[in-house]
Amino acid sequence: MTTGHLVQECGEAISAALDKVGRVELMYLSPAEKAQALVDLARLGSRVASTRLRLMAVADEVAAESGDRDVAAWFARTARVDRGPARRDLRLARALEHRWTLVADGHGSGEVSTAQADVIARALDDLPDDTPSDIVACAERVLVEHAATFAPHELRVLGSRILDVVAPEVGEEHERKKLEDDERHARRTTSLTTSSHGDGTTTIRIRVPDATAGRLLTYLHAWTNPRKNAGGKSDQGAGGADDRSAAPYSARLGHAFCDLLEHLDPTRLPIHGGTATTVVITMDLDSLMTGLGVATTSTGGRITAGEVRRLACTAKLVPAVLGGKSQVLDLGRAKRLYDNAQREAMGLRDGGCRAEGCDIPAAWCEAHHLIPWSKSGRTDLADGLLLCSHHHHRAHDDRYLHDRLPNGDLRFHRRR
Repeated sequence: MTTGHLVQECGEAISAALDKVGRVELMYLSPAEKAQALVDLARLGSRVASTRLRLMAVADEVAAESGDRDVAAWFARTARVDRGPARRDLRLARALEHRWTLVADGHGSGEVSTAQADVIARALDDLPDDTPSDIVACAERVLVEHAATFAPHELRVLGSRILDVVAPEVGEEHERKKLEDDERHARRTTSLTTSSHGDGTTTIRIRVPDATAGRLLTYLHAWTNPRKNAGGKSDQGAGGADDRSAAPYSARLGHAFCDLLEHLDPTRLPIHGGTATTVVITMDLDSLMTGLGVATTSTGGRITAGEVRRLACTAKLVPAVLGGKSQVLDLGRAKRLYDNAQREAMGLRDGGCRAEGCDIPAAWCEAHHLIPWSKSGRTDLADGLLLCSHHHHRAHDDRYLHDRLPNGDLRFHRRR
């Protein structure tokens, strides 16, 4: 019998067996039979896939006959599969056929799944070109052995550090060179782009080195749940629960990023255009005095008067007040923030957020002006108190009013 007949006979036998199974009611199998069948069929699937990959590795003439770019393109078109998986199959087929015979043998026996074989082949292909052949062979053997107990994701981790296992001295030098290459690549590809959506939001896309991303996430995590980080208090303060707590994690990180930027000390930033980074807020006199209407920032954004009042407590602002004909009536000096000594004094006095029932600690609060700067408010202790970010927004939200309680706390309620 020819090889072609053997392959055809194999396919026909498997197909016939599956036809028989298709007529069986599988729900009546015992739990033990179901468990064994699942394992056996998974192993059989790997063996069938192995045979198919062996064929793909030597089927270039099939693509040539049909005019396709390669056998992956032919297979994607003929078998109605996506080109991406077909290309990955061809890459794996060639790797197993020409380089990694131990992996191919394990795949053919069903002891190594297709996903495991792909992970192992990629790990071996990623080894440095100057790795001694005996070390490469040892790495292949170790990875195939671990396929008996490791899932693909575990093999991926082992494969990324396989030199540390089979040749620690080589692995250490390889890691050093790889880290240097990665760091250079990270510096070359670092970028930040912004895209305004015209609905009050902007998408920021940023690519930075891993170390920088880790540092940023550390800062943001500190802002996402300050109560837990600051002593393990419950998030459920009476009347003071932050409505961000129920938001998706990505939303909480976004709010944390905004909070982080607002708390940067502008006096410690690099000089920009002849002065420390400053935001100029432009609004007409009526809006400034009534707290209604909108303002324009020096970056072209539009914000509400309430947001202007809130930012005045936490950001370095220059108010540019316009008269009825948009004439500049006053270009004020940079708004002086509460300094560290004043904030520490507020922390000792207030102990934390002064919104009724809120238990956010002082370290995570913002200094709020009881009398807004638009109404001649002063940056002194008597005119300031601590509010968490959530309640600071409420204090400058025109939809809410607040009362000062006898103990100095603020009680918020929605306007009627």
